Amino acid sequence: MAHTLPPLPYAYDALEPYISQEIMVLHHTKHHQTYVNALNAAEASYAKSSTPKERIALQAALKFNGGGHINHSLFWKNLAPSAAVNKGTGGVLKDGPLKTAIIESFGTLEKLQKEFNATTAAIQGSGWGWLGVNPSTKRLEITTTANQDPLLSHAPIIGVDIWEHAFYLQYKNVKADYLTAIWNVINFEEAELRYAEAVGTSKL
Repeated sequence: MAHTLPPLPYAYDALEPYISQEIMVLHHTKHHQTYVNALNAAEASYAKSSTPKERIALQAALKFNGGGHINHSLFWKNLAPSAAVNKGTGGVLKDGPLKTAIIESFGTLEKLQKEFNATTAAIQGSGWGWLGVNPSTKRLEITTTANQDPLLSHAPIIGVDIWEHAFYLQYKNVKADYLTAIWNVINFEEAELRYAEAVGTSKL
């Protein structure tokens, strides 16, 4: 079954002014589509391979492009039009289990944002910043992954793409401004659903 590019749950300009339409079009239709195409090609080659050496040679392509597809599919749902500019509910953390867990682990949402942004900005090269649930402790933790590696150590709640293609056209080399801005379009309603599933209280 071939992988396909998932449609965005909002228009390409819906995250403005925090993420520009130009970035969203390129990021979704070019970058994510490339990961999908390359993943399908790698899986087709794997299916045709007949030796362990051939299969091992394909592992890097499967990991990179598979991770790119997984991460971006999650990322689009992670975002929502911003309440700060009266477009939607993005950036609004309502009272509930996720907010309680954030306060327990970080003290306040603002402290979480500060620690998350510092940790994510410190990634050398390309990668992803994550807020995830530790499966052992069920507590929220901040972690990172390199390149397009998917988050396997935690259940992902919020993921932020820190590859330059995610922000450079708008924020140039100033990662800090991008990381500050993106909290205005974080979809905390989606994060709440993921949190409930991760800690075993999901009613889905």
